[in-house]
Amino acid sequence: MKLFGPLYERVIGWARHPHAELYLGGLSFAESSFFPIPPDVMLAPMCLADRSKAWRYATVTTLTSLAGGIAGYAIGYFLFEAIEPWLHDMGYWPAYLKGKEWFAAWGIWAVFVAGFSPIPYKIFTITAGVVVLNFPGFVIASFIGRGARFFLVAGLVVAGGERMEAMIPQYVERIGWAVVGLVVAIGVFLTLRG
Repeated sequence: MKLFGPLYERVIGWARHPHAELYLGGLSFAESSFFPIPPDVMLAPMCLADRSKAWRYATVTTLTSLAGGIAGYAIGYFLFEAIEPWLHDMGYWPAYLKGKEWFAAWGIWAVFVAGFSPIPYKIFTITAGVVVLNFPGFVIASFIGRGARFFLVAGLVVAGGERMEAMIPQYVERIGWAVVGLVVAIGVFLTLRG
């Protein structure tokens, strides 16, 4: 079943849209506080569409993700009782509990690691507010962790250049299904381990 090829073509089209940078910022903000789709799905194609702006796109993604993370912290701090049913309904409750464990074990460092973990980042931002994690430390760790991730994505796209641009459409289905398989495997592992 060809699922990822058409999706890839659509995202590349969005990446070339005149308002793509605004969409990228909105997606980055939303993903850090409540939305399930990571900004990488738009960041990488945008960097591919215009590699001269890759570092700018990574900066926009980092800053808006940080702002969304601060909103997530506020949600956890002020509105946790209101969103707790949503965490259960969306299946995020085990991830929330895992986030609490990570904060208890590693404190601020958990935020840095969260930028690269398979657990949705919004869970960490909300949990940080719930446990009243040191706010300046949270902001710094979020900025460094998320920035490292997004600049790595941009850097890989720039380094891959035209070769990567030609290769992705050819292998997009395999890559897409491999990522789905990896996410499912990690989810099963975390569920069985938790």
